[in-house]
Amino acid sequence: MSDPVRQQYELLPYPARDPRDEAQRLIEGSPSHLLELNHYLFAGARDFSKPFRALVAGGGTGDGLIMLAQHLRDKGCPAEIVYLDLSKASRAIAEGRARVRSLNTITFVTGSLLDLPTLDLGQFDYIDCCGVLHHLTDPPAGLAALTDALAPDGGMGVMVYGTLGRTGVYPVQAMLKTLAAYAPAPALTSTAQLATARDLLKQLPVTNWLRRNPAIGDHLAGGDAGLHDLLLHAQDRAYTVAELAELVRGAGLEITAFIEPWRYDPASYLGDAGLLHRLERLDSIARAGFAEQLAGNLKRHIAYLVRRDRARAAVAQPDDPTMVPVLRADSSELGASLRGRSSLKVTIDGLEVRFQVPLHAADILGAIDGKRTIAAIHQAVAGAVGDLKSWGAFKPAFDRVYATFNKLNRLFLTR
Repeated sequence: MSDPVRQQYELLPYPARDPRDEAQRLIEGSPSHLLELNHYLFAGARDFSKPFRALVAGGGTGDGLIMLAQHLRDKGCPAEIVYLDLSKASRAIAEGRARVRSLNTITFVTGSLLDLPTLDLGQFDYIDCCGVLHHLTDPPAGLAALTDALAPDGGMGVMVYGTLGRTGVYPVQAMLKTLAAYAPAPALTSTAQLATARDLLKQLPVTNWLRRNPAIGDHLAGGDAGLHDLLLHAQDRAYTVAELAELVRGAGLEITAFIEPWRYDPASYLGDAGLLHRLERLDSIARAGFAEQLAGNLKRHIAYLVRRDRARAAVAQPDDPTMVPVLRADSSELGASLRGRSSLKVTIDGLEVRFQVPLHAADILGAIDGKRTIAAIHQAVAGAVGDLKSWGAFKPAFDRVYATFNKLNRLFLTR
């Protein structure tokens, strides 16, 4: 990365974190949630009792790093995790968070992911690169360096900014650069630039696209670091779905999934069967791009990637009755909460969407304990739900439940 980018994150590590908070909570998200990466990169079959090497490239203040390290320790995995970041200030925060949790499987390295060819760190089963590629002057070179460090049967989780969901950001960035160009030298300090940004934000007219964009809030709730990262960044670009797919394919990789999947499905927004029928011939990337245009609020793209020759077999499928469905930790009461309901409301970034709850969803979700196979879940519900006694009746019902809640990023498969 360029020196201005390094200087920014030395002065204002992002996101702002206090290591002492690790005693109270674990921040979980995407990418790098262990259930997600196992499902979308290893077909749910990764054996975490065996050694697992992970690289967190551009680890920042440590959100993804700490979550992944904690998940792997909870699994009893003999993991080796390498944290790589160019900011010593960010690294210090991430190291502090790891100490609070006594996470001792992490090696901390200061440097850029572009330095990977000379760092001699070996190859990795998994690489996390969240919020970094879009800050490089040459993103294809960055992704190529990561691909070279990826084991042949490994995978990546990446996040880049989304063009449409960041509507309004770049005009404000341009205005602030104009104001800086005509400012006296004392007004070019970081503190002065932040003050200028706040003054401008206060006076944005109601028609301004940033003011009207409900998906963007870092400048409101992220403090100095969030405001600077959003509107004063030295190197910043965004991607459409199609542009991200082109970047990924240029590195010899393929996208196996976008997170959350429902946001990249046109059927989440369209109820007209005729319109949806016209989209059936589109491939998965084209459908995701259409959904991006429909929603308009995808401010970031989170995707899982594998080498092109692994793409077909990387994602877990519910066809095998010996697979084990697992709900995300914060979904444990999901089954009971849905009993008697016919729909589920999801609200995100200014958009409200309702999903029909499949018949028998409460019963099937209630039987998922992270240990039962699909076949064992059938046995568990067959006695209580007469409609599901036969496998021929249960499996289509299970598939509908699985499709709905996997799309909502709540249900995954493992072995």
